[in-house]
Amino acid sequence: MSSSSSSMTKRKRGRSERVFKFKNFGENGYPVEMNRHGSFRQNVKVLLEYGNQEMHLCNGMLIWSFQLEVNRHPPLHVLLFVVEEPIESSLNLHCKHCQYVGWGHHMICNKKYHFMLPSKDTVAAFFNCDANCIDPNHPSNEKLSLVELQGHVMHGVFHCNGFGHLLCINGVETGSDLAGHQIMDFWDRLCTGLRARKVSLCDVSKKRGMGLRLLHGLAYGKSWFGRWGYEFGRGCYGVTQPVYQKAVEAMQGMPLYLLNHYLGTLGQDIPVILMRYQTLSDNSLTTFGDLFHFMLQLRSCLQRENLIDSNTPAILVETSCRWSAKRVEAATQVIVEALEKVKFRWVSRQEVRDAARAYIGDTGLLDFVLKSLGNHIVGNYLVRRCLNPVTKVLEYCLEDVSDVYPNQDSIIINKSKVVNSRYKITKAQLMKDIFYLYKHVLKEQKPTTLNTEIFSALPVAVRIILDTKFFVKEYGGDFATKVETASINGKLRLFCTVMLRNNEEIDCEEVKRPLTPYECVTLKENATFDDLRLEVEKEFREVYWKLENFVVESIVNVNVKGTDMVSRKIEMGQKIICLGSKKERGILTEGGESNQMVDCPCGAKDDDGERLVLCDVCEVWQHSRCVGIPNNKEIPPIFLCKRCDQNIMLFPSLP
Repeated sequence: MSSSSSSMTKRKRGRSERVFKFKNFGENGYPVEMNRHGSFRQNVKVLLEYGNQEMHLCNGMLIWSFQLEVNRHPPLHVLLFVVEEPIESSLNLHCKHCQYVGWGHHMICNKKYHFMLPSKDTVAAFFNCDANCIDPNHPSNEKLSLVELQGHVMHGVFHCNGFGHLLCINGVETGSDLAGHQIMDFWDRLCTGLRARKVSLCDVSKKRGMGLRLLHGLAYGKSWFGRWGYEFGRGCYGVTQPVYQKAVEAMQGMPLYLLNHYLGTLGQDIPVILMRYQTLSDNSLTTFGDLFHFMLQLRSCLQRENLIDSNTPAILVETSCRWSAKRVEAATQVIVEALEKVKFRWVSRQEVRDAARAYIGDTGLLDFVLKSLGNHIVGNYLVRRCLNPVTKVLEYCLEDVSDVYPNQDSIIINKSKVVNSRYKITKAQLMKDIFYLYKHVLKEQKPTTLNTEIFSALPVAVRIILDTKFFVKEYGGDFATKVETASINGKLRLFCTVMLRNNEEIDCEEVKRPLTPYECVTLKENATFDDLRLEVEKEFREVYWKLENFVVESIVNVNVKGTDMVSRKIEMGQKIICLGSKKERGILTEGGESNQMVDCPCGAKDDDGERLVLCDVCEVWQHSRCVGIPNNKEIPPIFLCKRCDQNIMLFPSLP
């Protein structure tokens, strides 16, 4: 949002605000010192004390704003809105994001906190409370709240237990004044400063129509969000972390010479592209992963109209070089002729050196040329250099490029680094090449060209990577995996969870499994187990919904009396599990208590957010894609799964 939009908004609210630095907001001590041993909900309350509470109350939700300065010259400000959403005001009781990422067993929290950087359009829609903001499909036919509006620059939500979801970021390509990496840096600082525990996201980000999780998976072995520590969380269609990792490695490790051999017959575009970046790179590009890593690194270095030579000379002779350009060029020609005699096979550095010594007696000059000569064009040849992965010895080879670059002049080598460049590359050309490879190699490869084992695995690996959308970062992590007791400033901190009895069968020993995540409870060092029970009741009542009458009855995994001191009975690293009950029957979880059974041929056992189809006989859900119904086709009115279809075919006919 521009400064003029910010000023207009300020005038409408009729009061001034404190302005915070965008690039520092969320760091420890700015705008407030966070308690690194405190919980998320404690820290968010401290942060909101510095916010400007808005007068607008939408659907019973409180809203705070922070004005953030991105640039002073030229002036650029954005607004951060924080919305406290109590469960009573929520339109959606359950959290589908928790369900999809595997946290559906978590109990429903009493509150959520939405952090939003709205776009210019959403700011206008929110503050202009006119008829255009009314949603006719809204259950109460009320003005849409800021939470429900679409198109934010950033929107993230936290449950009050510290688990959160990044719902969207929209950078420059969508008209934002902020780049994607700036938004992610800001979000990461917020999560770290507020002491979030785990945060998930669904990666559907694209760049000019290309899936970034595929591009960055190929180039870096991780998604674009991996730069901020987000790792595999959960795959769709039954994809697991080992399967995802193998798919990435298979795609990265594809040899370029095979790609050139099998796909180069379809046209000259692929050989030209490969040669273009081989000549640009100082290192040998041997795999598909090497190529995309170099291309994406090059993209970050190129400005829109900057030019980079894609035909550097075989050797650039410095003015301080002890050999003249003429001698260096002569030694280069001798080495190329020696490589010509071995008929384009790979030979070791020592073999090349020995062959050249018959004509060049200066071994220092030969060593200099061999060190400098690699992945450069000399005449009609590309001199390739590579480290043999078995022998660990440098090897050299010639590649004829006369068909790729016809009518080339000889390379000029001189002392002033002035190069007669035969080819130059711009950022536009680079993006065109990336898009070509993405489209013709990764996405739209014809089956007739996939006639080798390594290429037949390529579309499978691509599909697996694209089916991996959910990534998670552990900020505070799961308390249950950490040290369970700690004494800080005279306080004893324990991490506890609860098990709930079925209230109607309270005499039986059947209890539900522990309800994760663990929560932090702070006690005095001389506290007893009776004190612990009271604090656990208070903690879980404050955090989770429908636990206002929750009562702790006993400690499951420690045999103690109520008057025993906690510090004398609890061992370092021991988990605390409390058994309790509540008046209302049942446990309300983020995933809901649906009887929906998922059992898909891909291996999925839970709803992962992809389209499902229900068998009309066994009432088991399966992915429509996995049963042969493309996502762009309608689901038939009657559907039978393969198992039921076979059973009906085998069923004896009735008389």
